[in-house]
Amino acid sequence: MGITVRPLQDDLPFGARISGVNWETLADEAVRQQIRDTFEDRGVIVFEDVEQTGKMQVAISKVIGPMKDHPVKTVERVNREDDEMMGVISIRTGPNAQILEIDGRQLVTWQPWHFDHAYNNELNRAGLLRSEKIAPKDGLTAFADGIQLYRDMDPAILEQLEGKIGIYTLDLRHSQQKYGLPKSLKVIRPSKAGDKIDEMAAIFPRSLHPAIFTRPQGDKVYHLCAYGARGFVGMSEEEGIALGQEACDEMERVVKPYFHKWKPTDMVLWDNWRVLHKACGCDPADDRIVHRTTIKGDYGLGGWETPPTHLEPADAMTM
Repeated sequence: MGITVRPLQDDLPFGARISGVNWETLADEAVRQQIRDTFEDRGVIVFEDVEQTGKMQVAISKVIGPMKDHPVKTVERVNREDDEMMGVISIRTGPNAQILEIDGRQLVTWQPWHFDHAYNNELNRAGLLRSEKIAPKDGLTAFADGIQLYRDMDPAILEQLEGKIGIYTLDLRHSQQKYGLPKSLKVIRPSKAGDKIDEMAAIFPRSLHPAIFTRPQGDKVYHLCAYGARGFVGMSEEEGIALGQEACDEMERVVKPYFHKWKPTDMVLWDNWRVLHKACGCDPADDRIVHRTTIKGDYGLGGWETPPTHLEPADAMTM
């Protein structure tokens, strides 16, 4: 027995669906290599009809690489006492969740296009999502391929971004974002977990990541994240914000996204070095819980604006 791999969506240049993953097939090294090859080639994998347990989620994650603890110490863990669940976090609605208004609709757990851990010098290799509780409506997760974005964006804008190093901060409050957010966005209720984040962001160094890079396979990747972005090295803040907004507008013009509508039997894996993703949000009255793994890795292109002298930024960060 083996697994079945097919395209994620016929009109998309990235992504795959895999069925047939179970404990028996996962024990076969040939199957594990097939999953790794698909991941490298397609960037996003939707695992269909797979056992919905934390143990299976961790097992699939470890096919790609070792687990990594989430860099933010206060983010909710699924089980802090279990080493096997290291780096598995819970993302949920609830009384502490931030409420936003976008185009007249109130939403919770909404996030803009981003790559994970932009505020760190090291980018985790991948993440794997499993839905513990699916919102009755909305609650989609979107994915965009950085290779497709680079191929389709205006060459004049890409030329401006070539060689540019983005500056990122751990201040992820939507009220403090400089570009890349919907013009209609309003913060109705800030996250209660975000208290004093401005003080922490002022203390710890900012991270640096290239807006465009080349994969070992030779593909160019657009990899600009507006979440926590503060411009670019060597540019004034005003110039950097203007360029960042121009890039985000162009990205939105050409993006060919995949919107995942959750089923109780799905898990979704994505390449954090290649793929941008966003949480589309759901009604504040609805419950939604997602468990996410953190898979260790480092593409080696990130850094600190000023190296930390005593603490990693995440050691005292609260989200």
